[in-house]
Amino acid sequence: MIDRNKIEKLINEFITGTGIFIVTIKVSTANRITVLADTMKGITIDECAEIHRYIEKHLDRNAEDFELQVSSPGLDMPFRVIEQYYRNEGNKVEVTDSEGERFTGKLKNVTSGGFELETEYRAKGKSMEIKEISFNFDQIKSTRVVLTIN
Repeated sequence: MIDRNKIEKLINEFITGTGIFIVTIKVSTANRITVLADTMKGITIDECAEIHRYIEKHLDRNAEDFELQVSSPGLDMPFRVIEQYYRNEGNKVEVTDSEGERFTGKLKNVTSGGFELETEYRAKGKSMEIKEISFNFDQIKSTRVVLTIN
């Protein structure tokens, strides 16, 4: 089986200084390698192809066959790394905390320890009000972008 750490090392060699960050790397027992990568502006197909070629060039198919897929994480996937929080600052997200409670609002003030969520709610008999809720990353079960169609 191909070593996940070897793949991670190869990718880190390639992406240093490029603005690309790794979201996940998975290697199955059948040597199916899946790499999810992104940038602060959104990774391009060409950037994914470059990562793919670099990995493929540095692995020996004759010694050990493998299947390789490199792509973006997709809009419907939960966040896995802090860079995804920074990338989506200002966007509407759905947060599920460690107790299973869900919150929806605008992602704000991301730091290395957590973030704020600006939510709107209607108090009884009143107009819409804005409330900011602070979260530490250790309180979060999942965070996803909320897709809005205008």
